[in-house]
Amino acid sequence: MSASSNIGGQGRQVVTRFAPSPTGYLHIGGARTALFNWLFARHHGGKYLLRIEDTDRARSTEPAIAAILDGLSWLGIEGDEPPTFQFERTSRHAKVAEKLIDDGHAYRCFVSSEELAARRAHAQAERRPFRMVSEWRDRAPGAGEAGQPSVVRLKTNAEGETVIDDLVQGRVTVANSEIDDFVLLRSDGTPTYMLAVVVDDHDMGISHVIRGDDHLNNAFRQVALIRAMGWAGPLYAHIPLIHGADGAKLSKRHGALGVDAYRDELGILPEALSNYLLRLGWGHGDDEIIAREQAVAWFDLDHVGKSPSRFDLKKLEHINGFYIREADDERLAELIAPRLGIDATQHDLLVRAMPELKARAHDLNQLADGALFLFAERPLEVDDRAAALLDDEARRHLSLAHRALAGIENWDHDAIDAAVREVATDAGLKLGKLAQPLRAALTGRTTSPGIFDVLLLLGKDESLARIADQMLEPNA
Repeated sequence: MSASSNIGGQGRQVVTRFAPSPTGYLHIGGARTALFNWLFARHHGGKYLLRIEDTDRARSTEPAIAAILDGLSWLGIEGDEPPTFQFERTSRHAKVAEKLIDDGHAYRCFVSSEELAARRAHAQAERRPFRMVSEWRDRAPGAGEAGQPSVVRLKTNAEGETVIDDLVQGRVTVANSEIDDFVLLRSDGTPTYMLAVVVDDHDMGISHVIRGDDHLNNAFRQVALIRAMGWAGPLYAHIPLIHGADGAKLSKRHGALGVDAYRDELGILPEALSNYLLRLGWGHGDDEIIAREQAVAWFDLDHVGKSPSRFDLKKLEHINGFYIREADDERLAELIAPRLGIDATQHDLLVRAMPELKARAHDLNQLADGALFLFAERPLEVDDRAAALLDDEARRHLSLAHRALAGIENWDHDAIDAAVREVATDAGLKLGKLAQPLRAALTGRTTSPGIFDVLLLLGKDESLARIADQMLEPNA
């Protein structure tokens, strides 16, 4: 069934949600899920909401919540309303469970955790699947059960089957006999994930649940609960997970880092990461570079693939290089200045250098590294490859270049170009034979922006001083 035939779910406004558990950083798969929800809502003129599923009090942390909100903000996909915190709604969840009991769709089960474990172990020993069949399903508690610990279970229908027309996976069917009477409220009165998610999705008016396909099995239990409540459920779209480039489950060795690590450690721009995540499992022909506005116009669920996508860090870096070249010079200078440790007086130089620096960088770390020569102090540290270029002959050529450059009155690109080329011609050298030792003397490296741009950016006095540090007199 196509996404277009289900838009809005029975004519409702499109409302999507991203519902992370704050037990760690915002990982790459979660960021993609959030992006797909955001884009789908924007494409259909709907709402995109954020729900923090913090009912696991032992593992949910404030730093994790902050990291998730920060990552979403950096990517530009914050919720359209302030986030909902699931733990704050526990009383609402409990009321729904009590109503289900009153309506005959749920019951209190007094089977102890020890007895439950024994039954599960017995089934395992007999090599058969365990399905909870509680003697309390059709039995009212008596006076002896007063004050005894109990859970609340949904009274599921073991007959027939449940069908979900998933907007990505297609029609998926499960026999109801495989869905046991799962727990809604724990013995301490707290709601389970299944109950909290269904109630919150209903109360938030969620029309489409777009999430990883590792939740597909959960959907059948959630549909059973939705039907017991007599609610109109959302439409489901279960997205295949992200794997590593080798096809294995994504892990840290593949690049499964937090969004903050892509920003702070790898130097990735948010628009580059968003573009890359968009293309992980969704496509629009051969288009690779897709701006946010175009993504909103094009995004649908029909073109989400059914197979896991493969994360490729090199491809992300390639896309990031494109966005760096397109980025505003002032913005890039502000982003890499902390990496360089420069002060405000050096900012203008960094901005002026940016058109040359960004042409060869794939991330902000490379961009910052390429700018180091601008702010290096004399005597310049020369790396091994650059030092190998500075033999005695090259140093004598530097002396010739120093003399010619010192005679320039107007230090501009054309004058520098003419002076260096004249030295090379008079010495019978190809330009590269002079440019390479000049680059080594001026930057301490064998790679840099064009040599004329380097001289122009450093200025006459600094350029001459750096060349003088490495040169020999012509007759030495």
